[in-house]
Amino acid sequence: MIAIIVRRGNSHPELAEVPDPIPEAGEALLRTLRVGIDGTDHEVIQGNHGGYPEGDDYQILGHEAVAIVEDPNGTDLEEGELVVPTVRRPPDGTNDYFKQGEPDMASDGHYVERGIVGAHGYMSEFFTSSPEFLVSVPDSFAEYGFLVEPISNSEKAFEHAFASRSAFEWDPESALVLGNGPLGLLTLAMLETPSSPFERNYCLGRRDRPDPTIEIIERLGSTYVDSRETSVNMMPDAHEAVDLVYEATGYAKHAFETVDALMPNGVGALLGIPSNWEFEVDGGRLHREIVLKNKALFGSVNSNVRQFEAAKTRLAEFPNWFFDEFVTGVYAPREAEAAFKTGDDIIKTVVEFDTQ
Repeated sequence: MIAIIVRRGNSHPELAEVPDPIPEAGEALLRTLRVGIDGTDHEVIQGNHGGYPEGDDYQILGHEAVAIVEDPNGTDLEEGELVVPTVRRPPDGTNDYFKQGEPDMASDGHYVERGIVGAHGYMSEFFTSSPEFLVSVPDSFAEYGFLVEPISNSEKAFEHAFASRSAFEWDPESALVLGNGPLGLLTLAMLETPSSPFERNYCLGRRDRPDPTIEIIERLGSTYVDSRETSVNMMPDAHEAVDLVYEATGYAKHAFETVDALMPNGVGALLGIPSNWEFEVDGGRLHREIVLKNKALFGSVNSNVRQFEAAKTRLAEFPNWFFDEFVTGVYAPREAEAAFKTGDDIIKTVVEFDTQ
């Protein structure tokens, strides 16, 4: 079958012929429809994140996918059923994190990630999976069901944010998303859905108008904040202090500036992964600010099946126009090089292997 891979020692994606996957007992064979490309894929290609499957000199890319059951192979799945695969798998059979349904909380060494570290991804004509790592989605998700995976990461962050404030009455009204990349825009769209309690939302970026991401931000009903004019810690004076900050930039200073952007009792969710960077901060002042104003910061990575299920519901609330503006390119596998290009006019690209 064909797949989009990266080879050891290379830093670019390529189309290759690889062996057809053969499902083991308890696994189904899936036919891939679409796979989304995000920043993690670029990090994997550059060798800055993840790792190759043991014994292989290449890695099949892709972790945001929507697929159709080609062969249930004796499982409870039905042929033709539309599914979205989760990302993490136990490295050796299973462990307590997976038994508890919390693979997203596993520490290094207790998981592999499809298309990222230690396991092949979904950017191929077919792949196999156990049903426990597949989430059934409606047929209407055939085009954009691959967005369930990134949305699930934000569902986890929201879940943990509310859990951290659950000891008291917390009625958040305002949120600030740091980063107007794909994850930031998806999260902003989530905050603007009818079921969201947030009434006033902001998105911080570093773009000049006209810009497609700014147009999406404002069409959603949110406020664009230019970080060159208003830094994160200036938010209370320029706009307002917010109840929730969602960081998706990987810019290390934002973790500390988040504290100043928060209202008393507010919470900051950190999802970006920065490189090493040493700089000075007034640790005493930040510590005092967190303690005396009951603020909280936490980190969040990956997601579990419960959050995938929540993401299904959330995605169904998105306005139809959003998908056309958000997905800026759909490519065939042979167009892999073009699919992985970046630029200010590119938001989200997709590789399409098949249609339902």
